[in-house]
Amino acid sequence: MKEAYSYARLFNGKRILVVENEYFLTRQARLKMEEFGAIVVGPTGSVELALKFIHEQPIDAAILDVHLAAELVLALSDRLIELGIAFVFATAYDPSLVADRFPGYLLCDDPTALGQIAKALFATKRPIH
Repeated sequence: MKEAYSYARLFNGKRILVVENEYFLTRQARLKMEEFGAIVVGPTGSVELALKFIHEQPIDAAILDVHLAAELVLALSDRLIELGIAFVFATAYDPSLVADRFPGYLLCDDPTALGQIAKALFATKRPIH
């Protein structure tokens, strides 16, 4: 628990895009990140709106659900890689959709596991593409 807290503090001052369409999960994640000093962008359940956010304002990292209602976030993930923006997949959706295409990117089933997510975003070497 103490280690998770120390990593979650890495959110302080960071602008985090949250792309998730489940209201209660996004609300809980947003509140927790804000407690650690993050500036939450969104949240949004739309790839189109997420792309608009990343082109209109600085984003330090993103937390993505893989499956949003009627669309997948794969094109958004590709764009984040092009822009050099770190991201993780926080989803309970089938991991085979992203595991092969995005090796090295954290895949967890809980968008509120902030210690694990912060460690992957800010304290771990990212893959080079």
